[in-house]
Amino acid sequence: MTTDNKTTPARMTSTQAWVTYLSKVELPVLANTLRRINELADNRNSTVNELANVILNDAQLTSQVLRLSNTVFYNQTRTQVSTVSRAITLIGFDAVKSMAISSLIVDALLQRNDRPHLLSCLARAIHAAVQARCLMPKRNETALEEVFIGALLMNIGELAFWSCETDQANELEQLLRLEEAPVPAQKAVLHSTFTEITRGLVEAWSLGPFIRDVVSSGPANSPAASLVRHSVEMARLSEQGWSGAEMDKVLEQLGKDIDENPATVRDRIKVNASEAARVAISLGIPQVTALMPGNRKADDLSKTQAPEMDPELQLQILRDLTHSLAEQPNINEICELVIEGIHRVIGMQRVALLMGDKDGQVLVPRKLSGRGTEGWRDHLTISKDGSGMLGGLLPEKGCFIYRPGEKAGSVGYDRWLGQVPALIGPLRAGNRLVGLFYADNAAGDYTPSEQQLTAFGHFIQNAQLCLTLMAAR
Repeated sequence: MTTDNKTTPARMTSTQAWVTYLSKVELPVLANTLRRINELADNRNSTVNELANVILNDAQLTSQVLRLSNTVFYNQTRTQVSTVSRAITLIGFDAVKSMAISSLIVDALLQRNDRPHLLSCLARAIHAAVQARCLMPKRNETALEEVFIGALLMNIGELAFWSCETDQANELEQLLRLEEAPVPAQKAVLHSTFTEITRGLVEAWSLGPFIRDVVSSGPANSPAASLVRHSVEMARLSEQGWSGAEMDKVLEQLGKDIDENPATVRDRIKVNASEAARVAISLGIPQVTALMPGNRKADDLSKTQAPEMDPELQLQILRDLTHSLAEQPNINEICELVIEGIHRVIGMQRVALLMGDKDGQVLVPRKLSGRGTEGWRDHLTISKDGSGMLGGLLPEKGCFIYRPGEKAGSVGYDRWLGQVPALIGPLRAGNRLVGLFYADNAAGDYTPSEQQLTAFGHFIQNAQLCLTLMAAR
């Protein structure tokens, strides 16, 4: 899914060559933004506005930070946050920094590639980061976010490598498919290892002393760094289940890190795994939840399942919708809440609200949300007569699950649109179709469930009710 058209690079034959290539050719924007955010965090004189401005320079990053700011994982008071500055004031500088780095990593890597190894590595990183933060003895905000980011970035070399479309990535993928041992395979193809590349990137990107300690070859210099290392190892082992000699050993080590017995740690990490899946959904990558422990099927790891929904969050957003409708119907506010529900409750990655154009013959984007939707604003149109490549997205009656057939047409500006299962919900004025909500999961390899469709329908009903109330005034 690489978006640029540069030619395939020359082969890299050393750790430094990989660090330079990833930093200066493939991911310079990510490297510079991470460096800038870390500089602000290290400077105690930095202001709320300085961090807010770094985030506000990127519209997608702003959207992601605000979405995360309204999740229970970060915002246990559930006070609605609508601006980045308010998020920093209410939730804290370090927490917003953590959200920004998480979103930057996900966006920068996934917009380049959707290789299975990248998705697996992202799933593991997010799982480990959530585990480290949830297990960390409650001390202060800085410590919690430090271990979260430490675990997220502990394998940044591997993440960065799999996001790039290189011949060496294809060769290593082939070797691993043949079940070659990972480290020897890396040395044979990369002339380096992911661990060595990670250490190089940590220095080149100035990711700070804590992460340098986490990825160093020697013993950890603090209990927090030890916790991160063991959380990452536990997340890797959990992909094969919660039991076994290796898992027992790492649970014992985690118990020493947080001063709890291994049995208690085992109970806690199983609960935390569900939280990790919710964080992945909030980050806009619900497709990786199927790669997390508890969502894998031992007999069919390749078959992705729809993520579980949060009924409590669904009820909360539906209450917000009812309250907004009872006061004074505002279609923009209602649609924003509907889109939030489709993202956070149902777990759909990309959402669009399309409405009729001025001539009323074509539906065009009115609101877009999610990674990969930027190009839709200038290109996405659906003719109301059902003609064109996307005519199959038109609803005949109510909400439905779109299932692409063998003859589904493809569009040049998006590789998934019309090619993957999606949720469709119509908006009508009488019997006339005036708009529709569209939601999909891009590379997510599953069809939305009937439970997701039902929840989707509940959200669409509120948007429809708002239109009806406005028409009656």
